[in-house]
Amino acid sequence: MSVFEALADPVRRSILLTLVGGPTRVVDLCSNLSEAHPISRPAVSRHLRVLTDAGLVVAEDRGRERHYRLDARPIDEVRRFIDELTPTGGIQPAPSSAERRVPVPESALDALDTEVRRTVKQRRSTPRQTRSTTPDEETA
Repeated sequence: MSVFEALADPVRRSILLTLVGGPTRVVDLCSNLSEAHPISRPAVSRHLRVLTDAGLVVAEDRGRERHYRLDARPIDEVRRFIDELTPTGGIQPAPSSAERRVPVPESALDALDTEVRRTVKQRRSTPRQTRSTTPDEETA
C-alpha cells in the first residue's frame, strides 16, 4: 500500500499523530483514540498493519508486548509530491472560497426570478385537480 493510501484514513492519521510522542502499545493507542474515534483493538491492529505495510510504522517486540513507533522517512515522498504541486516549491495557503468563486452579476439571475414569479402566479390561478382521475370511481 502506498503512503498516500495509508494517510487517506482519518483514524490512521490520528494513530500517526499519537506515535509522534514515541513508541506506543496497541492498548494505549486504543485509549488515546477512544475520544475522537471509538474503535476496537482489532481495528487498531488492522490500521497498524496498513501503516506498517506503507512503511510509516515499525513494530518492536519488547518482551511480551509489541510497541509501534513512527518512521517518518516515507513522508518525504508526500513532501516531494506537494512541492511539485506548488509553483514556488513551497506550501502556499489554499485560496479562500471567495477567491475561487467566479463573480456573477446580480442581473444574471433576473430572468430566473421572472420565470419563478410567472410560474407561481400561473399555478395560483389554475384550479387544483381532484384526487380521482376517473369520474365513475366507487368507494367501498
